[in-house]
Amino acid sequence: MKIIGSFVSPYVRKVLVCMELKGLDYEVDPITPFFGNDEFRRLSPLCRIPVLIDGDLVLTDSTVIAEYLDEAYPDPRLMPMDPRERARARWLEEFADTRLGDVFIWGLFYPKMVHPRVWGEPGDQARIDKSLNTDIPAALDYLENELPQKGYVFGEMGLADISIASFFRNASYAGFVPDHSRWPRTAQLVERVLAHPAFEKIHKLEMIQLSASIEGRRQALLDAGAKLTAETYGQREARKGVMRL
Repeated sequence: MKIIGSFVSPYVRKVLVCMELKGLDYEVDPITPFFGNDEFRRLSPLCRIPVLIDGDLVLTDSTVIAEYLDEAYPDPRLMPMDPRERARARWLEEFADTRLGDVFIWGLFYPKMVHPRVWGEPGDQARIDKSLNTDIPAALDYLENELPQKGYVFGEMGLADISIASFFRNASYAGFVPDHSRWPRTAQLVERVLAHPAFEKIHKLEMIQLSASIEGRRQALLDAGAKLTAETYGQREARKGVMRL
């Protein structure tokens, strides 16, 4: 199986952690969607990552990919068996993908880190301030009431835990970590999940992707043990996608 997408993406990270937990073999083409070539845009018409290629099957949404993996390779299961818990797990993943994605990625990580690095322009400081002062606290206030005091959401670490914690990794890159005194359940769950060996393995590769030069990045990832695809769907020049600017 092949995964197209940067190790730094929370959506790619979610899928890779699921694959690690299931012991699946995979290769990664670690591109960002802004640098995807025409073939990438054909495979992912919304210019989103990750893209999963499993033989002749191509999937382009992290939730769809994660559910496919859990159904095709059910050991260990990452979704609860009980219908009520399963529905709640789907909701928590959706909340993470949409609301946490909006406030942490588009409201903080993108304008603070991606926009200046990719487009060479300052990010929207007003958007950053609104995220930090209003949007993120409101999202975490909700999340605090939905998470357990101890352990994982549904016993063992599953897709809901993975999805939530993944966005906090990007938030930390942009300088935000949840306040233990204000959001103790959220802070403890995030720390617990991000400390899991599957997350730690991906984190090492993320740090290389963030710090290595473009010229030396591929070799640095290979030296660190990353399994990369022989060919890439990337190109040198960045292009804006169809869903976000």
